[in-house]
Amino acid sequence: MPKVNISVPEHLEMQIAQLVEQGEFMSREEAIEELLSTGIRAFKTSGPMDEDDHLEDDGMMGHEDEYVF
Repeated sequence: MPKVNISVPEHLEMQIAQLVEQGEFMSREEAIEELLSTGIRAFKTSGPMDEDDHLEDDGMMGHEDEYVF
């Protein structure tokens, strides 16, 4: 499997670490792989947004750092 290096904001790293600590995933790598796969599947299902669609100035769902897939 190819390896990829990414940089994520600290709050996302903390959330991933918490999911691993809670036993949702066996490892950080498993968590990242599953979360990316889930996000990509959801994106393919909903498709890219049209140019006429736009997000509120504060970010998705009104929360600056909340991502919804």
